[in-house]
Amino acid sequence: MYLQLAWRNIWRNPRRTTVILLAIIIGVWSMIFENALMRGITVGMIKNSIATLTGHIQIHRRGYRSDPVIENSITEPEAVIAALKRILPPGTQWAARVRVNGIASNARHSSGVTLVGIDPASEAKVSFIGDAIAGGHQLQPDDPHAIVVGEALLDKFETKIGHKLVLMSQDTNQEIASKAFRIVGTFKAEMQSTEKQFVFITRKAAQQMLKLRQGLSEVSIVLPDQQESGVASRLKAILSPNGYEVNTWKELLPFLRAYLKLLDVFVYIWSLVIFIAMGFGIVNTTLMAVFERIREFGLMKALGMKPWWIVRQVLTESFLLLIIGIIMGNILAFLTVLALSDSGIDLSALAAGAEFAGMTRVIYPIVSIKDWSIANLLVMVLGLLICIYPAAKAAKFTPIEALAYT
Repeated sequence: MYLQLAWRNIWRNPRRTTVILLAIIIGVWSMIFENALMRGITVGMIKNSIATLTGHIQIHRRGYRSDPVIENSITEPEAVIAALKRILPPGTQWAARVRVNGIASNARHSSGVTLVGIDPASEAKVSFIGDAIAGGHQLQPDDPHAIVVGEALLDKFETKIGHKLVLMSQDTNQEIASKAFRIVGTFKAEMQSTEKQFVFITRKAAQQMLKLRQGLSEVSIVLPDQQESGVASRLKAILSPNGYEVNTWKELLPFLRAYLKLLDVFVYIWSLVIFIAMGFGIVNTTLMAVFERIREFGLMKALGMKPWWIVRQVLTESFLLLIIGIIMGNILAFLTVLALSDSGIDLSALAAGAEFAGMTRVIYPIVSIKDWSIANLLVMVLGLLICIYPAAKAAKFTPIEALAYT
């Protein structure tokens, strides 16, 4: 009976019901879609950071992170490789690198860069460079004179594929080592700073240039299920006593971890702000409906209806409005996310601003079950709570006051 009466009552004034439903639909849609955007930004930032030579786990010689010089390289990588073969789960990919600071120069320009010596086949499975070649071709393992640079660095140096670039860095004898390389390809990254920072040569060429023999700077690991904490703990137990450091991406990127926590807080604050704005509309509209029906409530009380029954009647009407608005808001939000799931939101026109904030150029909205549940529960529970006031207002009038109300 209450549901039947409530359904008829909410459509006694279709215009007002439509307005409040629109407020609820827009509120629910904005909560879910905004949260999906925030999650898309965070997932994009994490993926980009992991792909930009970080991986889920990295292994260094102790002291390398605080002072990344050639003297702190891994001189005996056999122990590290043996531990990887014992500990890493099936499906894991890893790559060994030489990574030092250096200077790149040509006839016109010079700039500080990070020189990265890689094995092209294994590196392609671990970092962005495998799918990032935009011009020319990828490094070949047997080409000791090839170099791949970012497109932004190519433009900065006013050069092109086929021309030479000279790299300089300090070798193991603490002398300046330099060598000319021919540009065979360019890569395109999510951020221009990445294109300007990294230059890639083969690992053997880097070891020969720096007189490093079989030494390495780091080993980067990408896990199939991203359960990096357990794997890192097992690796630490074996490698830490031998003078190695094992770090997860959360430890390697503390700023990103703090930024992600800040975005989590922003998601909840944004949801609360949207609800407060929507809540005022719900309370105002419900109060208007209550005051229009004061005489009706007075008649019901005169016929024996208890105050609690009136409260329950008003709350049932509010519940129906909320449930309809939530369902329609969810449908609209999921349709919006689905429409953007393939193309995403392209921020290329704002690339400089997006890069400054650490965001990727294209955002793909992602609906989190946790965020979706919080948004719907927030609207339903708090929506019913704020409707208690209009309901109590309706139940407070005595039959005489209500029937005399004009």
